[in-house]
Formats: sequence, structure tokens, C-alpha cells
Amino acid sequence: MDLDTTRSADPRLAIVHRIGAGLLGLVLVGFGVTSLFVRLPLFDTRGEVVAGLTTNGALGFLSVAIGSLLLCAMVVGGTYSSTVSVLVGAGFIVSGLVNLFLMDTANNILAFSMPNVIFSLVVGIALLTVGMYGRFTGGLPHDNPYRLYRERRRDRRLSGAAR
Repeated sequence: MDLDTTRSADPRLAIVHRIGAGLLGLVLVGFGVTSLFVRLPLFDTRGEVVAGLTTNGALGFLSVAIGSLLLCAMVVGGTYSSTVSVLVGAGFIVSGLVNLFLMDTANNILAFSMPNVIFSLVVGIALLTVGMYGRFTGGLPHDNPYRLYRERRRDRRLSGAAR
């Protein structure tokens, strides 16, 4: 799927996509940096509690990396910010569900506990909401860039089928 990059996204949509990705990115980077200052073992399955969540070195590094990706998406903006928010949000939901099953096993390499699972699901839903805002809905206004892109794509398909 190719997005139309010649036309910038609606400024109102871009603000929502950017601010949402940026705020959640800052939260993740803050949590990751705080947990890295504690100098925890990399793959400790018990972890230590930092900011109400259990963490280890691996989760700290992962939080900084994903938070940085969201901050980069905030800087780039437009459809990139929206797409990154949706993909990372889906990843958080999958991670929360997978780690829910791994919590009390030796495979809990990210030291997840129930607050971590809840946090992961909440952040995933928030990122999905921010990323999908103004993009995946039925009642988009006529000047919405995502609607215009879909209409042009549909028109090209129909004109190609009429030949």
C-alpha cells in the first residue's frame, strides 16, 4: 500500500497523531531510563519495581528503544506518525497478552507482572486510538487526506477494470 506523501495530512489530525505518539514515547523513555539507572540484570525473571512496574535490564532497553521510535514518529509526523502508532499499539497489545501467559514461568524474560500487563494493554489501546484517529472511520470529511487517498485508489482500480 502506497500512501500519498505529496499531500500533507490535515493539521488537526497531525496534531493528534504527533502529541499522542510523543507523550506515550516520553512515558516509555522515562520508564526505561529510570529502570536502566537501577542497573538490573539483563534477563532477570523477577525484576525490581520501578514506578509501580516490575522491570529488568531488557525491559529497560526495550522501553527506551520503543519510546525513541515514538518520539521520532512525533518529529516526522503525518501518516508516518499514525502508522507507527498503530503498529506499536498492536505490538503492545500482543505483548501484554503473550506476557500474561508467560508471567509465572521461567520464560518471563521481561519480568512482567500483572501491573505490567495492564500497562501494556492500556498503552496499546491508547496508541491504537491515537493512530487510528481520523483515519479508520466511516464518516470522514471530504477533505480528509486518508479518504482522498482511498477514493483515488478506488477510482484507479475502477478505471483499470473498465478497460
